[in-house]
Amino acid sequence: MSDRDQFLKQVDKLAASNVLHGSESLRKLLQYLAKHSADHHGVPLKEYQIATEVFGRPANFDPQTDSTIRVQAGRLRAKIAEYYSSEGADDPILIELPKGSYLLSFHHRDATNGRKPSAASTEPIESPETVSRRSWIAAIAILALVLAALVIWDVARTRKQVQASATEFADVTPFNLRVFWSPFLSQQDDSWVIFSNAAFVGRPETGMRYFNSGRDAHKDIWDHYTGVGEVLAVHSLDQVFATFHKQLRVKRGSLFSLDDADNNNLIFLGSPSENLTLTEIPSTREFVFQRVPSGPRAGDLAIVNQHPQPGEPTSSLASPSGASLTEDYAVIGLAPGINPSRSVLILAGTTTFGTQAAVEYVCRANSLDELLARLGAKNPGDVKPFEALLRVKIARGVPVETQLVAVHKK
Repeated sequence: MSDRDQFLKQVDKLAASNVLHGSESLRKLLQYLAKHSADHHGVPLKEYQIATEVFGRPANFDPQTDSTIRVQAGRLRAKIAEYYSSEGADDPILIELPKGSYLLSFHHRDATNGRKPSAASTEPIESPETVSRRSWIAAIAILALVLAALVIWDVARTRKQVQASATEFADVTPFNLRVFWSPFLSQQDDSWVIFSNAAFVGRPETGMRYFNSGRDAHKDIWDHYTGVGEVLAVHSLDQVFATFHKQLRVKRGSLFSLDDADNNNLIFLGSPSENLTLTEIPSTREFVFQRVPSGPRAGDLAIVNQHPQPGEPTSSLASPSGASLTEDYAVIGLAPGINPSRSVLILAGTTTFGTQAAVEYVCRANSLDELLARLGAKNPGDVKPFEALLRVKIARGVPVETQLVAVHKK
């Protein structure tokens, strides 16, 4: 078998490994890079080429403003290292993706690496001094082992104490918080928080505004800003998940990928107008964010009730943009993910303060009582997909009162 065939066979083995199980995009990237390296040895690859040919990005893809390919390459590099430290520890062929490059390299593992000398080899006769020195080394090694055992015992004892404290702490977590958040606690993997970071153009020192695709160049986009409400919302969520002894992983919306949606529970912060990744996954269907098409509020963002029940508003708007912001509206939406075993929670206001209020609403035990009662949820596992509309009173940029306006079960 030629070297080329051996290398491609090793790629197939890596692609089929447990390490890359469930990550279709990384498998596609690996196989694309492998074929290019085998067929066009030494010819460099461009991010644009990978983006359009592997990930289906449009022709106007700009690697200066979209870091998707760099992020995916970093993930693949980490997965390759993980494979060779576990399943592939004894594989005869090594695959590497050097940093700063999109060209795979292949190497034959050193055949003598890790082998002991043959039993037929001749060993030198040791002098008394060597034997004495070896005895001292053995004594030091034994002492080190004893110390290591003591350290391990102390760590185990400390861990048991921490676990006991954690169990005691969990017992005082409000029950209704455990009921509401149960869809995000049943999985071993950490949940992802995806916060909005709208596209801006301009400079902070000269003035910034929202990106307009009709008149602005993509290369001028700034996509690393978010709202005050989103920042405080992440903090509130982190505090709640800490009571469950769960960690959150945080990512800005522009770096979100469909692999994240397929493999993780997701919590989205911000409306689709700013958190554009919401347009790529199952989103709200009962309370929909839409721009007002005409009239004095034309262009303002509203929440439209698609199936209004008696007494419910058909459309909800925050305070006019030219007036002090004293009122906002927000949506809480729970839906199954692209992978039905995962859950998606959307917490979004028409402004950043509405988003903050929606998160605080689901992070506070006293405000959840009414919502859980409307959902008929009394125990963990009872919370099924739903959408709820909130009215938020705001004073000096702070949500001060939140009212549950409507609840629609799916």
